[in-house]
Amino acid sequence: MEITTRDYRRVSVIRVVGRIDANTVAQFEDKLKEYVETDHLHLVFEADATTFLNSSGVRVLISAQKALKPRGGRLVIAQPSERVTEVLQIAGLESVIPVYPTTEAAVGAF
Repeated sequence: MEITTRDYRRVSVIRVVGRIDANTVAQFEDKLKEYVETDHLHLVFEADATTFLNSSGVRVLISAQKALKPRGGRLVIAQPSERVTEVLQIAGLESVIPVYPTTEAAVGAF
């Protein structure tokens, strides 16, 4: 798994290439925590190249959303891959974490 980030004025984009599974979820969680704990209020998880997302990865997304919300921030998901979309639908996350078809739309939502 490879994680890259792009910071804009009001939002940070975190892109994951590869699998978020038992072997990589700690790295993903550490990156999100780093952003949440350093006053980045608005995060976009860019998931077009994320080939797998397990339940631990879903938990990390929910935890980040819960940490951001009381501070007026939020996490959104941009252009999820087919596999990520399936997991989000099965987990019922679309009502908790907004999903946007493009990164531009997700960034523009802030």
